[in-house]
Amino acid sequence: DVDAAEDRELFYEILEKCQIPRPTGGTVFTAEEAKTVANRLGYPVLVRPSYVLGGQGMQIAINDNDIEEFIGIINQIAQDHPILVDKYLQGKEIEVDAVCDGEDILIPGIMEHIERAGIHSGDSISVYPAKSISDKTKRTIEEYTRRLAKSLHVIGLINIQFIEFRGELNIIEVNPRSSRTVPYITKVTGVPVIDIATNVMLGSKLADMGYSTGIAPTPDVVAVKVPVFSTEKLPQVEVSLGPEMRSTGEVLGVGYNLENALYKGFIASGMTVPKAGSTILATVRSQDHETFVPIAKRCADLGCNFIATKGTAKVLQENGIDCKVVKKISEGVPNIIDTIRSGVIDLIVDIPKKANDVKSDGFKIRRTAIESDLTLITALDTFKAMVDVMEKKINQDELAIFDINRDMKK
Repeated sequence: DVDAAEDRELFYEILEKCQIPRPTGGTVFTAEEAKTVANRLGYPVLVRPSYVLGGQGMQIAINDNDIEEFIGIINQIAQDHPILVDKYLQGKEIEVDAVCDGEDILIPGIMEHIERAGIHSGDSISVYPAKSISDKTKRTIEEYTRRLAKSLHVIGLINIQFIEFRGELNIIEVNPRSSRTVPYITKVTGVPVIDIATNVMLGSKLADMGYSTGIAPTPDVVAVKVPVFSTEKLPQVEVSLGPEMRSTGEVLGVGYNLENALYKGFIASGMTVPKAGSTILATVRSQDHETFVPIAKRCADLGCNFIATKGTAKVLQENGIDCKVVKKISEGVPNIIDTIRSGVIDLIVDIPKKANDVKSDGFKIRRTAIESDLTLITALDTFKAMVDVMEKKINQDELAIFDINRDMKK
């Protein structure tokens, strides 16, 4: 059954049997086969090896050249299993952990990610309870979880990741085991997930332990899981977010609303939340300018100042946002690296065209930012969440403290 969840052909058969949608895709062994599948699906596509943890080797390809490069990297290690090429859907990622006793299921809670699909779930900010999904979607999640748990003969824990894309719920991954979110969902729901799952594996039924089937009630608080990274200690390692997991830990923020919970999470993870008058350095790829400008306007309204490379600065200025231009590395000195090291920057927003290229300006900018102990954001959804927090002008003295053992239990 573990094999059926990992082997794409077997997994697709189970999804067909369960009548559950998934991103279209195919399995290949060569770059030529991968390009054929990618062109049939239409770019962008997600390319990854089978049977990996932490998204190792996973990449988003936007053209045939990317396919050639990524397949070459994957094939540096001998492949006994096919390479997976799936259509990349940039929708909302939703995640559940569930316990199944062979008949009934218990879902302690539904989590949604701040960052859109394409960033590894371990590197995403996860919010519980999910705030922006409909009751219909919740019912569908419960039903799909029930079907999959039974089809995979799960007795114990199962982790499922969904994408909600254009109103349809797709399955992207199923892990018939415990996951990294189990400690998080246990703490914030008060449901002793491990105790329940262990007893189920030993033969108990959920009903006998007093648990009703379906989704458990939600508490009157919001909790966020914010990833923590150690990349400042790892020279020449890429720091931008993507399909391959890079975080080495996580922190928990709990509040009476999302912004308070996020504020706690940001601070606990070592990030700095800018205040009025802060200076933000921005370098954003052209396809994200339309999304970036409204967020930048909100920052400007809060009194923040912008410094940007020529392309990003031009877009900001054309939209009425004051911005100083900084030279690229290749344009002489003082340039963007000197500006980062000068101590005048409070936050860096760098949305890369391409990651993992140690020779690129972007890689050098991100490494300099991390090594200068500056808060670096590489996903616009994360930036938007931070601006949501900034607009609340949260005072640390007003934040409530929660006792996990008392306040989070029913």
